[in-house]
Amino acid sequence: MPRMKGGELIAQTLVQEGVPYIFGICGHGNVGLLDALYDVKDELKLISPRHEQCAGHMADAYFRVKHRPVATLTSTGPGSANMVMSLATALSDSSAFMAITSNVPTCQNNRGPFQELYAHNQADFAQVMRPVVKRSFQPTRVEMLPLALRQGLDTMVTGRPGPVNLDIPYNVYQEEGDVSVPARSHVGLSHRPGANDEDMSAVMRLLEASRRPVFFIGHGATLSEAGQEITQLAQQLQIPVITSPNGMGCIPGDHPLALGFIGRNGAYPANEAGRRADLVITLGTRFDDRSSSSWHPGYSWNFPSTKLIHVDIDPQELGRNYPPDVGIIADVRVFAQQLLRELSRQDNAINAQRFAPWLEEVRGWQSQWEAFVRPHFEDSTSPLRPEFVVGTLQKMLPDDVILSLDSGVHHNWFMQFWKSRRPQSMLNSWGYSSMGFGVCGALGAQLAAPDRPVVAVVGDGGFTMTPYVLCTAVEYNLPVVWIIWNNFAWSAIRDLQYGLFDGREIGTAFYNGETGERYNPDFAAWSRACGADGITVKRPQELAAAVELALKNRRPCVIDVHVDAEVRPPSTGTWQLPPIPYKEPVYGKPFLA
Repeated sequence: MPRMKGGELIAQTLVQEGVPYIFGICGHGNVGLLDALYDVKDELKLISPRHEQCAGHMADAYFRVKHRPVATLTSTGPGSANMVMSLATALSDSSAFMAITSNVPTCQNNRGPFQELYAHNQADFAQVMRPVVKRSFQPTRVEMLPLALRQGLDTMVTGRPGPVNLDIPYNVYQEEGDVSVPARSHVGLSHRPGANDEDMSAVMRLLEASRRPVFFIGHGATLSEAGQEITQLAQQLQIPVITSPNGMGCIPGDHPLALGFIGRNGAYPANEAGRRADLVITLGTRFDDRSSSSWHPGYSWNFPSTKLIHVDIDPQELGRNYPPDVGIIADVRVFAQQLLRELSRQDNAINAQRFAPWLEEVRGWQSQWEAFVRPHFEDSTSPLRPEFVVGTLQKMLPDDVILSLDSGVHHNWFMQFWKSRRPQSMLNSWGYSSMGFGVCGALGAQLAAPDRPVVAVVGDGGFTMTPYVLCTAVEYNLPVVWIIWNNFAWSAIRDLQYGLFDGREIGTAFYNGETGERYNPDFAAWSRACGADGITVKRPQELAAAVELALKNRRPCVIDVHVDAEVRPPSTGTWQLPPIPYKEPVYGKPFLA
């Protein structure tokens, strides 16, 4: 068995697994690994952004687009601590990458050397990581690395995907051991459990008894790449489909059966169908507070009056908030294929005709909603009306665009109105809603799909947190376009102050300290100072041309769009911050079954 340094073993293992990129930043704690990466730089490319959190968001977004994990590297102390946000984001949204963090040399454990956490246990950084990863491994000798690497790679992608952490003492990168590269992991294989016969029989009985069914699909559908099967099921039975943000595109957003998102900032047809359905078939989706109107009956759902079939690869999600009538631990695509086979064996008892009256009702809600919202999509105002911005981007961006969305009020508008036409093309920080994901993740998405346009729609607040992305885009020639939704405020929270606290605005808008006028930097000039392109849009007639030019140039670009902060998304469900009373919908009314 050859003698290898720990750093060399890590680098060779990642090369063997076909990992094309490692994202991260140098530090004294990982120079040993950097030296090993030098020898494989033609096979495993190091991309070094200007902040560790950005490296994590890039790796997260890469997986969401490609469904293949990459790795990150950070040094001891603050560098690795900066990864907590991006790991929490990835874990919340079932996205996988390997976070290699560095720690102090084992011979110095518990002596309090530079950047050691030792208050409760020596070299205790792995305990920081535990809540935000599927598993944290801490190999303290080179001989422990092969097993930790293989188990870490397997853990990322087996079952519900998620990030893992390898916390490695500095000396392990440099020390040698009698080790070899571990056997190939499960990264490139499929593990797709299905439903058993009894479960499928129960599903068919519920479908036979139903007259008003809906599908509710989420990130589990996207991760299993089940879009084709789900679309086939919906079309065959003419059952409408409600979609969580991370499931958007599995059925094209402009499909007549696609109802969009549900909850406070969902579309009216989705909420109306959800609360009036007699059967919900949930595929890879959590019933979190935003997609269930904070679990208030009659606003988005009506469980237990409504029957529930809940399919998820993670058993912990079954019954977390709504006990299912049938709970199935399965891969969504496998289950959809099983259901298609079951339907092909029936004597036409379950077919589109039996659900036609229900679909006619749904069509009516779609028409009502369209008549209510569509006029504002053509409004020509300065600053620009939010619907106009979403509508213009829908017209101007090609079908294969990857949209990277940050947290903020702009995300509410896109959840409500964006029609994603392809799966793995609308990237959201949904579970953890971290600012910076959309800004930074766009870089990882561009590396995952270099031939496709990548457009990040981000708030002025979120971009100001992470403007260093422009440096990385210029350094690595990544033609990402950032469209800044500039409303001079943390507007999502400002809206809460206006809606729930009688407009007592404090700490949520940006003002010039000298003049008192609304303030933001000149984002376009900022972009040009970094070597990227920069365009400012203050009038509606300027937006389409700016987007067209940015896509044509294929260069990093910021488009600073001034958007009206006083126009708010029309709520069609509700959302509560207990104990504050919740608001009634602006459009539509609750319905209790």
